[in-house]
Amino acid sequence: MKNKALTIFIAFIAVVLVFFVILVIWGVGVYNNLITSEQNVVKQWSQVENQYQRRADLIPNLVNTVKGYANFEKQVLTDVVEARSRVGQFNVTPEVLNDAQSFQKFQAVQGELSSALSRLLAVVENYPELKANENFLQLQAQLEGTENRISVERKRFNETVQEYNVAIKRFPATILASIFGFGEKQYFSATPGAEVPPKVEF
Repeated sequence: MKNKALTIFIAFIAVVLVFFVILVIWGVGVYNNLITSEQNVVKQWSQVENQYQRRADLIPNLVNTVKGYANFEKQVLTDVVEARSRVGQFNVTPEVLNDAQSFQKFQAVQGELSSALSRLLAVVENYPELKANENFLQLQAQLEGTENRISVERKRFNETVQEYNVAIKRFPATILASIFGFGEKQYFSATPGAEVPPKVEF
């Protein structure tokens, strides 16, 4: 009788140990997947930052080229320079991805710069000799290419964030995600008013 009870007890302990080992292996696998997913978000974020930096680096050359035209609207140039300065003052860290307010501020200052550049390029239409300047044409083409790259990288970033956010919300991974502090990341969103079609007048 004692042997039977001991055998049952040992079998029970063995089952518990096997279950525990399986649970640990599963937990390690889920944790590693969450880490990989989070690092993909950080990597994609750095691609977005690279393109924003590329744009910021082009702006001084663009401004200097345009400054050579004495009658050019100075306020438009001032707006571009000030917007670029605000972008440079915004300290971007990976923690921005976890904080909705900081992320919105980052997006707002980048949006201001985009808007100022759009106004600059629109005003250039009034200066045929500037539009024909080879330096300006090259800078304009590089800037347009960079804007396209920014758009592509933001889209890829949002896709990567979506994969991560889904991963941390799926059950039972959500339990480990909350235990180890895997928080939701922020998405890039459209600029307010982007849903309204522009008014075109001829």
